[in-house]
Amino acid sequence: MKKSLNQNPTCCVKNNESISSIDERISELESIPAKKLNTNNMVKLSGKFLMGSRDKEIIESDGEGFIREVELNSYYIDKTTVTNSEFSKFVTDSNYITDAERFGWSFVFNMFISKNTKKNVTEIVQETPWWWKVEGANWKNPEGPGSSIKDRMEHPVIHVSWYDAVSYAKWSGKRLPTEAEWEFAARGGLIQNKFPWGNNLKIQGKHMCNIWQGKFPYINTKDDGYLGTAPSKSFNPNQYGLFNTSGNVWEWCNDWFNIQNKKNTSNMNVSKIMKGGSYLCHASYCCRYRNSARTSSTPDSTTGHLGFRCAANN
Repeated sequence: MKKSLNQNPTCCVKNNESISSIDERISELESIPAKKLNTNNMVKLSGKFLMGSRDKEIIESDGEGFIREVELNSYYIDKTTVTNSEFSKFVTDSNYITDAERFGWSFVFNMFISKNTKKNVTEIVQETPWWWKVEGANWKNPEGPGSSIKDRMEHPVIHVSWYDAVSYAKWSGKRLPTEAEWEFAARGGLIQNKFPWGNNLKIQGKHMCNIWQGKFPYINTKDDGYLGTAPSKSFNPNQYGLFNTSGNVWEWCNDWFNIQNKKNTSNMNVSKIMKGGSYLCHASYCCRYRNSARTSSTPDSTTGHLGFRCAANN
């Protein structure tokens, strides 16, 4: 019999335990060797933009409804999410162990779990029962024992916590983007458009991103060509040259989650911001694959639809 984990009903579930304090985890980063910054797969950006949205689909409780002008100094940001291939080089070079490997488990979407692995699953998330706690699931074994990334080396690395993402970023001479940097880059120079390519989900009937088609969470027709993750360089890039800022995988940002309005900013300092939505997003449940959309999770959270891209100072 499977036990229900009492988790918040968000798109990205939270781990229900902690390895060590935030200060202890951050201090661990000092031992990670840093490489010289390579900007070959990055774009250089700067400028002003209108952050937030008043679109009819905004989720007020997420704090995305406050439109304000933000000016950003020059910075670099990756064209793509970090791939399994790139993360493998980091692990080999630094002997890094991810949080999912330390915990011994991670959250996997139940449709992807093999029959043999399902027999050993004893816990699911109460409010989002499609998330199952799978022992042995991690970045190398995305669906648990017996699964591998052999045929997904150019797909985004998943099952990485915020700490894992920060560790990789430091090793590569980079950092995680702020939410403002991420959103500015994702918009691709378009003003207050819903998506990186405009305001319509499809262009002339063509899918522009990797999200769920069908009836969530039971049937995915794969009309966009993918059931799970797509390669990091899929679909057309936006006008700034960034790929897959809508759908595919959620992306960690550096900022703590807060709710901002005209009067004040309410800082929680409990969870980190994630942007972009994932292959599991669907209009009927989670339409957070829009430019302004946002959610959050605790920094030690790991799931099968959560990755990251890096930024760097100019």
